[in-house]
Amino acid sequence: MDDIKSININDINYPKLLKEIKNAPKVLYYKGKILPEEKCFAVVGTRRYSVYGKQAALEIVDGLAETELTIVSGLAPGIDTFAHTAAVEQNKRTIAVLGTGIDEKTIYPQSNLKLAQKILETNGCLISEYPPGTRGTQFTFPQRNRIISGLSLGTLVIEAKERSGSLITANHAFSQKRKVFAIPGSIYSQNSRGTHFLIKKGAKLVENADDILKELKLPKITEPGNAKNNARRGENEEENLILETLRGEALYIDKIIEKTKLSAAKTASALATLEIKGKVRNLGGNIYTPSR
Repeated sequence: MDDIKSININDINYPKLLKEIKNAPKVLYYKGKILPEEKCFAVVGTRRYSVYGKQAALEIVDGLAETELTIVSGLAPGIDTFAHTAAVEQNKRTIAVLGTGIDEKTIYPQSNLKLAQKILETNGCLISEYPPGTRGTQFTFPQRNRIISGLSLGTLVIEAKERSGSLITANHAFSQKRKVFAIPGSIYSQNSRGTHFLIKKGAKLVENADDILKELKLPKITEPGNAKNNARRGENEEENLILETLRGEALYIDKIIEKTKLSAAKTASALATLEIKGKVRNLGGNIYTPSR
């Protein structure tokens, strides 16, 4: 990883939006590049995600990454990880704000060291207000959440329980007069309690990336007809059948077999090929969804 640099709040290259918030960090430690006037958007959520939450994070960030927005999150396990991953998979810039030092020994979680490296390789940035060697505590992670929202024009919460770090980030966004967005979910899911609370409080209900772009008054995603058709087209009958079956939903492999009437072997082979081609994603547990 690159050498760790620092930047003072009075530096001309200090992020403009972050400088506007109350209690902005006096010093930021970072790896990668800081672009003071870039348009950022935060995506956060629970560590104990559902398949629904993972799918929503990947699909919405896929869409946002096609625009001028830089995705900001906290590198935590779960939704944060999927937000960063969706950006780097498209070779797009993303910013991870840590509640620890950004040296390799203290980055949390250690399981995301490779993801941190990919963020830097795709022109992204790792940021912390804590000097190298600082270990995470019950105070440092909530404290860094104001930076995630402070860097961003808006914050999207994807799955959060009633008491969640993601709600802390959203509350910072509200107090910073930034836009807050939330994904609705089942009324029976604990992971929907936090997002439904935010919607009742005034957060914008989001179903897709265009909902966010409209609220931020940014151009909607335009996808050339041929590009869209190619993304939905396979190279043989089996692939086309699976892509058509998966259109608009995530399905367990047994359900794909049932709907397509293909053999288990042909289905597994076609899905593996489509995944390599980036046309479908395995959300875990052999549940598949179409990629954008």
